[in-house]
Amino acid sequence: MSARACLTVQILVVNPNTTASMTDTIAAAARSVAAQSTKIVAVTSSMGPVSIEGYYDEALAVPGLLVEIAAGERSGAQAAIIACFDDTGLDAARAMANIPVIGICEASLSTASFIAQRFTVVTTTGRSRVPVEGLVQRYGMAGRARVRAADIPVLALEDPASDALLRLRNEIARAIDEDRAEAIVLGCAGMADLAAALQREFGLPVIDGVGAAVKQAEALIALGLTTSKRGAYASPLAKSYHGALKSFAPGAAE
Repeated sequence: MSARACLTVQILVVNPNTTASMTDTIAAAARSVAAQSTKIVAVTSSMGPVSIEGYYDEALAVPGLLVEIAAGERSGAQAAIIACFDDTGLDAARAMANIPVIGICEASLSTASFIAQRFTVVTTTGRSRVPVEGLVQRYGMAGRARVRAADIPVLALEDPASDALLRLRNEIARAIDEDRAEAIVLGCAGMADLAAALQREFGLPVIDGVGAAVKQAEALIALGLTTSKRGAYASPLAKSYHGALKSFAPGAAE
């Protein structure tokens, strides 16, 4: 084994909502697939909503997400993962950071495309379905992927007394029957611990975006690749920011 292969790499995984128990689930899923030489640092946003369900929550989760990614990069992270299936703040984070930033929706869709011709994303609530459909379109998968909502509030995934798992299983069964899905993508980071059991139960690939993102982050680090700073993801221009967002001005925290 080469000396380079033995070097420890550090990947930051950010839960952009403020529910720490969900971060624990996400961290366990990330560590379960990470290489022995990969250190997973999982953090919970210090500001924003307890769950991200729709455009409003997503917008107000971005500042806290950016704070955590900036801090992680300063602490030595070589890549960052945004552990929300809306890919919350992904473009802003890529423009801000000098390390690769991966969203779990993009990671899971690209992974699914390697192993299935048609697949279905099963997400949580109806209000989350439309944003995910937009991402499917953006990532060029509209001809191959369908999106379904299992009508599960995100925080119900944390409650063992809820019927969240039953609803998820029922929606997966419908996707296989009605969509002729060849693979299932779990459309919420809070489902990360369910993928292996669901794969065994249904007998087809079930993809968790957290795990997919970890392996893609490891690949980018090994290849020495990071986000291009020409064009769309060029570093933000220096300028003043005012009010509550004053500290987010480019260069303000340096």
